[in-house]
Amino acid sequence: MSTGGSEPRPTRNQRREAAREKARVLREEQKKRDRRNRFLIQGGVVLAIVAVAALIGGLIFNSIRPAGPGPRNMASDGILLVGGENGIEAVETTAIPAGGRPTPTVPDDSGTVANIVVYLDYLCPFCGQFETTNSETMRTMVEQGAATLEIHPIAILTNKSAGTQYSLRAANAAACVAEESPEAFFDFNSLMFENQPEELTAGLTNDEIKDLAAEAGAASSVDSCIDDTTFKSWVQDATERALTEPIPNSDLESVTGTPTVLVNGKQYVGSLEDPAEFQAFVLQATGESYSESEATPTPTPTPDAG
Repeated sequence: MSTGGSEPRPTRNQRREAAREKARVLREEQKKRDRRNRFLIQGGVVLAIVAVAALIGGLIFNSIRPAGPGPRNMASDGILLVGGENGIEAVETTAIPAGGRPTPTVPDDSGTVANIVVYLDYLCPFCGQFETTNSETMRTMVEQGAATLEIHPIAILTNKSAGTQYSLRAANAAACVAEESPEAFFDFNSLMFENQPEELTAGLTNDEIKDLAAEAGAASSVDSCIDDTTFKSWVQDATERALTEPIPNSDLESVTGTPTVLVNGKQYVGSLEDPAEFQAFVLQATGESYSESEATPTPTPTPDAG
């Protein structure tokens, strides 16, 4: 038998040493992997902490950021709409300064005009019923000069929209339109209710709200105002004032729910779905104001002495 070229079989000690060396190499490779994994985990934790800290910091900043000025044309916390040559026009006013107070609107006390004031929340289903029922009636009355309409957007249902703060965002959007395109406000207000989402849903997105503003004829400059929630602080302040302070030109101590509708200072508490009932209330309130204005004697000039 030829044995040329065959290598001797490793001894038991050689096999043992080879196994030990292989195990040592494997241990070293495992240590390297462990060190690499620890580094990656630690780095990930640091990045996560930084991200959470940035998020918390942003939330804190947004919650404590200084109050800015309110929107132009809403010095009373509401926008006053009147009839004009081009249909419904907004009475232009300066903005409430940062930290300032609203200036109540002086109503027309002639007794021939219905001063309609509405406090509303764009997520409120009852507001939607009132607007759907009476929007066109109010449009006609304002265009004909028979009424003025003052709309106060507030946000009392901010926590009823699956975390998106729809009420606040919608009221802010209304403020943006009042500031940038007041002539489009009535139509924007109507479109917001025509497309009103249900409570406990996410509501309209900012892009959808911007589309409605454009459909109403608002300038594109409202877009950044809506995205930035520019008037967030004002919405919160105006809502707090409405819920805790007397309502100007009325006997109401505060708004207790929406819609709160006043005509010449008298609160409408009738049907939200019967246009005839609201029209009758407007006529009655206006007639009472007229009677009161007629009952007030006009001072007689005193003749000059000698």
